[in-house]
Amino acid sequence: MSKRRKFSAEFKAKVALEALTGELTLTELASKYDVHPTMIADWKRQAKEGMVASFSGKAATAKKDSEAEIRELHAKIGQLTVEKDFLERAFAKR
Repeated sequence: MSKRRKFSAEFKAKVALEALTGELTLTELASKYDVHPTMIADWKRQAKEGMVASFSGKAATAKKDSEAEIRELHAKIGQLTVEKDFLERAFAKR
């Protein structure tokens, strides 16, 4: 049984961009880069969706949402740490 191969983001972007240009077919690209044509089609679709998101402003909104979520999670971690420390001290006194 073979191991899964992992491809870098740069490699995926290069292959997807070449697929988007349409100079070579997916089959030709697959043999050129030794990758299955279905993977290239998926990368091509993801590249198109990424471009649409970047032009529509959804990427910036998603980044702001994730930053807000990170701040919220950090606050929750701080709160839980304080509660844990309080409970440890309370039970240590007994």
